[in-house]
Amino acid sequence: MTTNVLGYAAKSATDDLAPYRFTRREPRADDVAIEILYCGVCHSDLHTARNDWSGTMYPVVPGHEIIGRVVGVGAEVTRFKLGDRVGVGCMVDSCQHCAPCKQGLEQYCEGPATFTYNGSDRQDHTPTFGGYSQNIVVSDKFVLQIPNGLDLKGAAPLLCAGITTWSPLRHWQVGEGSRVAVVGLGGLGHMALKLAKGLGADVTLFTRSPGKEEDARRLGADHIVISTDEAQMKAVEGQFDLIIDTVPIEHDLNPYLPALALDGTLVLVGFLGNLMPTLNTVPLIMGRKSVAGSLIGGIAETQEMLNFCGEQGITSDVEVIAIQDINQAYERMQKSDVKYRFVIDMASLKE
Repeated sequence: MTTNVLGYAAKSATDDLAPYRFTRREPRADDVAIEILYCGVCHSDLHTARNDWSGTMYPVVPGHEIIGRVVGVGAEVTRFKLGDRVGVGCMVDSCQHCAPCKQGLEQYCEGPATFTYNGSDRQDHTPTFGGYSQNIVVSDKFVLQIPNGLDLKGAAPLLCAGITTWSPLRHWQVGEGSRVAVVGLGGLGHMALKLAKGLGADVTLFTRSPGKEEDARRLGADHIVISTDEAQMKAVEGQFDLIIDTVPIEHDLNPYLPALALDGTLVLVGFLGNLMPTLNTVPLIMGRKSVAGSLIGGIAETQEMLNFCGEQGITSDVEVIAIQDINQAYERMQKSDVKYRFVIDMASLKE
């Protein structure tokens, strides 16, 4: 494993991603060294590269949907061996001792958690660089086993899009007989449909686009509701135990609240920021309904999701690209011109 690594980085909010050489640390006793085979492309990568959320530390090497092969293990590592197929998601460390960490909810670490890129290593305070690169070194506690039989390309987005939708499905105890709706059919939405259907729920897609019906049914939707059609929205009032809202831009939540059943929850997983217009609380109060948020998932929960996907044969629908095409992929992603997730074949870095 070389410490001098080639990747792709953004050097400012206005620069395209371009080749960039940087240094990875030598593996510690509890580290796993991973050759990266595939890396999914998440909307968060684009937002961070362009500093949409402020706080980007340049140069930034994005990528937190990482699939690879173990090429080195530290002296204390027992769970992994050379050649294992592994994954790394959005986190590479956490404090391990706060209340969320003790519950296996490292994503809510009060430390906070150390994220896979645009973070700072807890021990040596060097920047964390992500998966748009040849290899990565990660604490074994944050490395995931990829079940045999799962297509590695399609498994990459499970490390973010998959767990982001799995975590609320599990937290709100979705199973046989649950009624679940999904708002938006993109990278997150298509995984929410697949996972909810896999858990046995009756699944509905809310969409503004009538043309998405055939694809939605293929992905697991039992019903499609056009959210701009007042009659269709009226017909589903009081129906859903859980609505997973995957829309990544500011939008009106009020039309969906009457669709919640008594004690139902609308959970936001796609949008970060202030929402307008203001929420009308009448449907909430009159049905003890909730609006909630959810962030990725803990490591144990992510492994549970991967194992479930291995049993069910669930992967993401992906378009594989070369790293040299990443800037065009970002432009296309902004236009929702991908079904449903770009994945970089990191072998292209050698070209």
